[in-house]
Amino acid sequence: MAENIKNQNNGIRFLNPPTLEVRKKKYCRFKKAGIKYVDYKDPEFLKKFLNEQGKILPRRITGTSLKFQRKVAQAVKRARTLALLPYVTDLLK
Repeated sequence: MAENIKNQNNGIRFLNPPTLEVRKKKYCRFKKAGIKYVDYKDPEFLKKFLNEQGKILPRRITGTSLKFQRKVAQAVKRARTLALLPYVTDLLK
């Protein structure tokens, strides 16, 4: 019985070969578009950097460079202060 299990595991076959996911390289959209100033008065643009709860998305997810991630965070905080963006929400998008 144990020998049958060993033989089955050694001869694993797939109907379709397993596929590997090819990830697109992340890029900083600010550098690519040549944007130098992040406007805190544009809430629709800043919503791209927030999740459904209103939290700021990290760099590893958005691909934003460190320089512009700091500017985005500051702009979001300023927009929240002026009530252009909510601090906390259930469904933002």
